[in-house]
Amino acid sequence: MKNVRIIGTGSYLPDNIVSNDDLSSFVETSDEWISSRTGIKNRRITTGEGTTDLAVKAANKAVESSKINPSEIDLILVATISADNFTPSTACEVQKEIEADNAMCFDINAACSGFIFALNTATAYIKAGLAKNALVIGVEVLSRLTDWEDRRTCVLFGDGSGAVVISESEEEGIGNFECKSLGKLSEYLVCGGSDLKNPYVNKESHKYIKMNGQEVFKFACSYVPKGIKNVIKESPYNIEDIDYFVLHQANERIINSIAKRLKIDQEKIFKNISSYGNTSSASVPIALDEMFKKSILKKGNRIIIAGFGGGLTYGVAMITI
Repeated sequence: MKNVRIIGTGSYLPDNIVSNDDLSSFVETSDEWISSRTGIKNRRITTGEGTTDLAVKAANKAVESSKINPSEIDLILVATISADNFTPSTACEVQKEIEADNAMCFDINAACSGFIFALNTATAYIKAGLAKNALVIGVEVLSRLTDWEDRRTCVLFGDGSGAVVISESEEEGIGNFECKSLGKLSEYLVCGGSDLKNPYVNKESHKYIKMNGQEVFKFACSYVPKGIKNVIKESPYNIEDIDYFVLHQANERIINSIAKRLKIDQEKIFKNISSYGNTSSASVPIALDEMFKKSILKKGNRIIIAGFGGGLTYGVAMITI
């Protein structure tokens, strides 16, 4: 069976930096309250760029990094819960803008696990011989789904995008996955869609993110460590062989709790939540690109990536760089 490797990464974040102090000017909160509970100091919020705009800019950087031509891309998957349109998909819009005319394109909605789910899907396509090169993007403009009067949630989220290009390879690369969905827990993290209005019914939908933070915390701290253990168990490696753990940047307390439960040294845990907040499906690919840019990741490194969030869902993967 073919191996699959990451051959390029890219990310893009809006220029507009919103600090905790900025938020305190229009909602009852403070830098101390936010940072002590979440680890977040700043986040990026768009001043006009949409989800497609952010996705295209990350995609272009990833494709440039991969050194392949857009015409060589066979598959484009975009993980997002905040698309500009119901249709066309964000993936089709990206295809148009980067001129990847030979790619099949569709979006995946698995919230903060979305990038892992999309990477799993793209890897399966390549291993099955259905594609050779795939572009996988995680992108969110969560500011359009945020209730800016709710201090429990508006302090958490940011806008951003990250992307990777993956390709078939003779070398070890993307390893095994564990991706799971627990729909029975769906009520703990929700965001409504369009109102249901037709000649027979008029029903409004709640258009903003609503979250039971305690339940999501318990879910993440219980299921993600199990998923990481399972992925490592199915590999030829031990947890000590993992060089870095790149977890969804949802909340620093969650990240620290997962690390503690797995007895992982803090220097192996990558964090950038203080700068970007929770960017949902974009957080893991943004982190990967930042680690490459800073030369933290080097060829031969083994990493675990993990996402968790709405659905409720979680996804874990092992990758050799």
